[in-house]
Amino acid sequence: MRTCLVVDDSRVIRKVARRILEDVGYEIAEAADGMEALAWCRAAMPDAILLDWNMPVMTGIEFLRRLRAEPGGDAPVVVFCTVENDPVHIKEALEAGANEYVMKPFDGDIIVEKFAEAGL
Repeated sequence: MRTCLVVDDSRVIRKVARRILEDVGYEIAEAADGMEALAWCRAAMPDAILLDWNMPVMTGIEFLRRLRAEPGGDAPVVVFCTVENDPVHIKEALEAGANEYVMKPFDGDIIVEKFAEAGL
């Protein structure tokens, strides 16, 4: 079974994303910030990561840069899921190694479509 790490400081967003992704066959792990997410990845690298930008402790963009520098950190497909919708943020995320970018609010169709566009 494919695994996805949902990284968001909002418990509600994590729950919604979990339901959507479990319905399409993913095993889900959750992290509330980038530092917790990095610890998850070091323990067991997921196939995919759904990643928020604005979080305490370590932001999504900081996490992504550190993830891509980790052994095996180039493997997970990373889909940013954030309210940051200006072209500067999108460009920064893609340059840091994000595969796709989703704007909040989202629904199941959008998440599934973006994961498919990212090759999942």
